[in-house]
Amino acid sequence: MRESGILLPISALPSKYGIGCFSKEAYQFVDFLKAAGQKKWQILPMGPTSYGDSPYQSFSTFAGNPYFIDLDTLRKERYLTKKECEAYDFGSREDRVDYEKLYLHRFSLLRKAYCRFQKKPEKKYEAFVQKNAFWLEDYGLFMALKNHYHGAAWKDWDKELRSREPSALEKAKAVFAKEIDFYRFQQYMFYKQWKKLHRYANKNGIQIIGDLPIYVAFDSADTWASPELFQFTETHEPTAVAGCPPDAFSKTGQLWGNPLYDWKYHKETGYAWWIRRVKSGLKMCDMLRIDHFRGFDEYYSIPYGDKTAEFGTWKKGPGIDLFHAIWRAVGKENIIAEDLGYLTDSVMKLLKDTGYPGMKIIQFAFDSRESANYLPHTYPTSCVVYTGTHDNDTTKGWFLEAPRECRNFAREYLQKREMDPDHLSWDFIAMAMRSVANLCIIPIQDYLCLGSEARINTPSTLGGNWVWRLKKGQLTDRLAGKIRNMTKLYGRLS
Repeated sequence: MRESGILLPISALPSKYGIGCFSKEAYQFVDFLKAAGQKKWQILPMGPTSYGDSPYQSFSTFAGNPYFIDLDTLRKERYLTKKECEAYDFGSREDRVDYEKLYLHRFSLLRKAYCRFQKKPEKKYEAFVQKNAFWLEDYGLFMALKNHYHGAAWKDWDKELRSREPSALEKAKAVFAKEIDFYRFQQYMFYKQWKKLHRYANKNGIQIIGDLPIYVAFDSADTWASPELFQFTETHEPTAVAGCPPDAFSKTGQLWGNPLYDWKYHKETGYAWWIRRVKSGLKMCDMLRIDHFRGFDEYYSIPYGDKTAEFGTWKKGPGIDLFHAIWRAVGKENIIAEDLGYLTDSVMKLLKDTGYPGMKIIQFAFDSRESANYLPHTYPTSCVVYTGTHDNDTTKGWFLEAPRECRNFAREYLQKREMDPDHLSWDFIAMAMRSVANLCIIPIQDYLCLGSEARINTPSTLGGNWVWRLKKGQLTDRLAGKIRNMTKLYGRLS
């Protein structure tokens, strides 16, 4: 079936309180998708973000971002007042997230809500806590201790807590019991509000495509609570970290710094942690995009402490064995494999063996640095086509900065003598829509013909990323109608 959808992170939705969240604007976006004839809403990871604000560097792979909790909903439930919600400064720019102000003020409001909530907890709260205890208890204690240590990474905590000595953990649980429960409350409200929004989307014929990062952050509850899952020394330091080797895009490669998995241990446990992780992701969303799919075939291992990614080596990953275990546990789930970049024969075989659709990026088709062929006439039906992703510039921004030979190639391929940057995005969208790919996903910035100011992330850079937001009023009925007409024209309106 030919379908299409829109890529828009939760954080990029409009809202009154500094960041996109599960507010009325999220429901209005679902209405916009329906009016535009779309069937999919693709988002980014929704975990609590740490230093750098990246959703791919989260304090927990199972927890939700408390910034996404809608304050107006808490107000309607009488956990907050209107005066309290309006008393804080969440930033002066409608089109940008100010994470510093969010950090300073959002938790103050959530604490006020928690104080009222704990006097009379909701009936479903205890059941939620018990059902999610396998990750929630470690996460709550981890965050309580991080606050106690003024935000320091767990590797810098006192030895007995760093190494999780049972007596030290029990003492900490008693000392920080109220703080731990505050973090349970946050997760209860996050999941309660998300479940309602997800249900509304499904009721209106919209499926949610979530995002599952292959790696977890080193400073996370996952690594602190379960060091045996990772390539750590006896003192819980990584022996090697993740990244990408040097290529045409980066002379020294990309040093991500995430800890690498001990795949031998995962195999011995029947990949139990991975099965839980995928189950959790598929419970929250209808489909999952797995980031950096190549890492399951081979992963790039960089010695811990290296300043660049130049001296890493390729190591063998779990391969199809991992997916066999997942299929036995949860069935043949709906997965999109992020298979971008240089692909070896073994990676392509793994992709074929899983049967997962890979990704095609229109911008890459005209980039001479890309060795793979992303030209639309070469696509198989079993793939997902994008004009660009969260790691790309917008189509307009790309065209204005692309080398002349890339722009000339695009003109030739489109059979256009001249290309207007303000209308180029629609040319690329049409190219993606009319391709044979079963699924077409377009970033909302391209439908709005926005430039580089609307770029979400520039890989291997710090600062200025993950901050872009839609402004109120940008998603009009006229735009929805235009998208719907194109969706119908290319046979994607079911």
